[in-house]
Amino acid sequence: MSRRIAVPLPRAYLLLNHGPTVLVSSAHGERRNVMAAAWNMALDFDPPKVAVVIDKSTLTRELVEASGEFVLNVPSRKIAALTLAVGSESGRGIDKIAKVGAGTTAAGVVKAPLIDDCLAWLECRVIPEPHIQKTYDLFLGEVVAAWADPEVFSNGRWHFPDGERRSIHYLAGGSFFATGEPFQV
Repeated sequence: MSRRIAVPLPRAYLLLNHGPTVLVSSAHGERRNVMAAAWNMALDFDPPKVAVVIDKSTLTRELVEASGEFVLNVPSRKIAALTLAVGSESGRGIDKIAKVGAGTTAAGVVKAPLIDDCLAWLECRVIPEPHIQKTYDLFLGEVVAAWADPEVFSNGRWHFPDGERRSIHYLAGGSFFATGEPFQV
């Protein structure tokens, strides 16, 4: 597991506001799963909320609906191949987390696991909105715990020490961008 520090909940939006692809981890009963999601965003500050698209055909959707919780994990370039793999295959009939060799750590509040080697983690409880879930596959979550690797995020700012420890942004066809150099105006 990467080291992690708590991020104050009203500042959790900072973990997503640069638009990274995330890994959505979920669990219910003895089942667990992870999928990649490029369509996600911070939605509010206090209480902090997020939005993520989870297609109705996925095992992740089934587990999130059953448990009412999920984790948004912010992967790094170091695990881009794992991110592509979990976004390309269904978890039905297999333990996708084990198949791709992803390490996990127990979350602090929810039952869905934290995926190791990520840069940040947002533990979420579903805010029930049946109409938008059914119509648009859009899930809203209240962030109940937020964590970040202090090597890349501290004092409310991202600071990437090297190319492998940058967040990633999925384009299509296996192509990603890594977050670039920060600058201030």
